[in-house]
Amino acid sequence: MRSPRLALSLILAATTAIGGLALLTDRRAMAREAAAEAAYPPTGQFIGVQGVKVHAHVQGKGPDLVLIHGASGNTRDFTFALVDRLAQDYRVIAFDRPGLGWSDPLGEAGVSPFLQARLLQQAAAKLGVNRPIVLGHSYGGAVAMAWGLTDTPDTAALVIISGATMPWPGGLGPFYAVTGSRIGAATVIPAITAFAAPSQAEGVIDGIFAPNPTPEGYADYVGAPLTMRRASLRANAAQVSGLKPYVTRMAEEYPKLDIPVELLHGTADTIVPAKVHAIPLARLLPDATLTLLPDVAHMPHHTHPDDVIAAIHRAATRAGLR
Repeated sequence: MRSPRLALSLILAATTAIGGLALLTDRRAMAREAAAEAAYPPTGQFIGVQGVKVHAHVQGKGPDLVLIHGASGNTRDFTFALVDRLAQDYRVIAFDRPGLGWSDPLGEAGVSPFLQARLLQQAAAKLGVNRPIVLGHSYGGAVAMAWGLTDTPDTAALVIISGATMPWPGGLGPFYAVTGSRIGAATVIPAITAFAAPSQAEGVIDGIFAPNPTPEGYADYVGAPLTMRRASLRANAAQVSGLKPYVTRMAEEYPKLDIPVELLHGTADTIVPAKVHAIPLARLLPDATLTLLPDVAHMPHHTHPDDVIAAIHRAATRAGLR
């Protein structure tokens, strides 16, 4: 979900800028946020759900395929290269999760993957989505699993890519310990927005892909400055910091999930390790297929898109959509 070692550089940069610089920090953060929103406008449409604005990129024709991005992400993670290929066979609906990208936050309750899933389900219903395959990457894997566990009866199948879906031992490391705290949210996060260098964001992205290379042009396209907005950083920190109790409870419900599930996970993923998440999840699900990709890290939808597309096609076939 984020490379802890590289993320420390953001914390160090932030803490050096805090003392006596509150006004400067606020002004600089506002200017950077405005520049980020101008440089990375929404690529899709907005759907209103009970007063909450949800951003959706819709493209293609065919069976409905919902894409849910991971921590610190947005729809651009999928539209960089994958959506164009998937749109040849599916109607693809890529959502910005609440509080990230261009979707409105849900407040403190937004830490719940179930609440996020219900919001996206309601947005999908307004788009006429029918029997969707729901794909979730990383943190989005937990939201996709929550989507499958809700009482919506027409979900065709799930595809979980590098999913954070099971309780893990220990904590999340210093970045989320700091940014997930009230003091960090009030002090460190604004300083990150105001003063973190672009090279630091690129270093974090490289760490998420490592040991696989970051695709050329990805860092410029994905819109890291959108993630660096104060509201987005706070929403992301709260969601990630609050995830573990939810997946702990969700794990008790997984054996009841009787729809086809395709699990795809790289064996070199150190951010969301397969041995902690995908492998035990596969044992709990009654209708799961697990594919482990040797020497693949956390971003197989970029580094090994053919394997991801094949998993989606398998899910569609198993669900009777192909």
